This record gives sequence, structure tokens and C-alpha cells, in this order.
Amino acid sequence: MISRRVRTIAASAPQYPQALLDLDNVPDPLYAIGDIEILGMPLVSIVGTRDATSYGLRTARSIATALARAGVGIVSGMARGIDAAVHHAVLQAGGSTVAVLGTGIDVPYPVGHTELHRVISEKGLVLSENEPGSTAHKGSFPKRNRIIAALGKATIVIEAGHKSGALNTARHALEMGRPVAAVPANIDSEKSAGTNHLLRDGALLIATVEDALAIAGVSAVTQAEPVQLGDSEARVWAAIGSETLAVDLVAERARLPARECLASITSLELSGMVESLITGEVRRR
Repeated sequence: MISRRVRTIAASAPQYPQALLDLDNVPDPLYAIGDIEILGMPLVSIVGTRDATSYGLRTARSIATALARAGVGIVSGMARGIDAAVHHAVLQAGGSTVAVLGTGIDVPYPVGHTELHRVISEKGLVLSENEPGSTAHKGSFPKRNRIIAALGKATIVIEAGHKSGALNTARHALEMGRPVAAVPANIDSEKSAGTNHLLRDGALLIATVEDALAIAGVSAVTQAEPVQLGDSEARVWAAIGSETLAVDLVAERARLPARECLASITSLELSGMVESLITGEVRRR
């Protein structure tokens, strides 16, 4: 049972997010747990597949971290995969995130994200149009996707198959005249068939983290090297230097096993010090 206070916000209330009034089917009332002041920030929605690849998760974390550090709030759906990666990255970066649920505001879904729900409700904002106690049913998640699309000034799609709910979110954004952007991936990857088709049909291309920042209308916040890094992170940082390198070359130069090197790169990404490109290469920010 969720003990934090649930707020009910009518569409006529001053606190109600004006962006949702662009919807044909305005959610009224809206239920909220957390900091509703986040709704006054510039917001970008990031969505993607539940069955994400390591590439998709890495890219989602990099983009979400950079946007959060630049003062942009991130909206997503608290689902497995890309959504969860985005929320975690924003929280770790000290940024603001909004989770829009297809269940009641007090019903974490999936159940495995109960702790994530708790943290977002304390450090961010959880929203739902469903009455408290409502469980998931067929159609509840496609319906909530319109809220995710409406809240963001733009929607970024990272890994989505042909039938992904992320494409439903993108469609809602397009219908409201909001920009939709997508991250490309291998043409033979079923998990990115939807995003690649979005690009084919005119979605904005995100080839670098800077592209995502430009879509949000912000600039990167440069991060100085911390005074202290772990041994592995320091070796990776030194190995990259001023170059853009393939991960295997970074591991070779840093004299680290591939797994340890990838973990260190992820740690540096979350610190805003390096970024991973869609080519699979990494570089300092």
C-alpha cells in the first residue's frame, strides 16, 4: 500500500498541466504523487521497447542523463526496458522525472518496479488518470500513452518494434503537432524496426546526444573530471583521451576485461563525462 499523499487535480485547477488540454480526450481529473512543480519545467518524453538491447539501454541512459543535467524534465511510462533505464538515469543524475501510469496512481506496474515507483514519488512525480487502486487492463497502457506524448515538448523513441507501444506514443505526439525523434539502429533488428520506419517517414534523426539536446532547445552541461575516480574509470577516462574510440580499443588501451570496461563506461556516462555514439564508439563530452 502506497502511503504518500495522492493529490487530485481537476482540469480547471491552476496546477493542471496546460499541455494536456491539447488532447481531444482530456484526462480529468488527474491523480498525482510527488512534486507537481516539475510540470512547470521544460519536459521531453522518452519511450521505447520493454525488451531493450544493451545498445538501447546505453543510449537511453546517455540521452536522459544529458537532458537531465541540462535542466530538462524527462517523462516516461515506468515500464521495463527503456522507460526504467530513463527514469533511473535521471534520478542518478539528480534530475526531474515524471512517470505516467496505466494503473491507479498507487499501483506500481510492473510489480517489480515498486521500489522505482517509491523513489520517483519521493524525488519526482507519478501521474495517472485512473482512480487509486485501479489495476491494469487491456487498453490502459495505449490510453496512458497520449498523456506521455502530450506532456513532452518533443517525444524521443529509442528502440521500438513494429507493434511497440512507443509507436502509439509517437503517433499521439504527431497528431498534436509535437516533434518526434528517433534513434536509428541495425536494419535487421526487429526491436528497432519501428524506430527505423519512423525515421524513414520523416521523424527527426538523433545521431548524437547533442541532437537530443538540440531538439529540447538546450545545451550540454560540461562535467569536469572528478577529483577521484575508481581505478577502472580512471583508466578508461585516460584511454579515451581526446579521441572517439571503439569500445574494444578502449578496453585494450585501458588493459581491462571487456565487461569491466563497459561497466566503467556506463559509470562515466552516468556522471556526464563520456557519451556513447550510435556507431558503438565512445568519446569524452
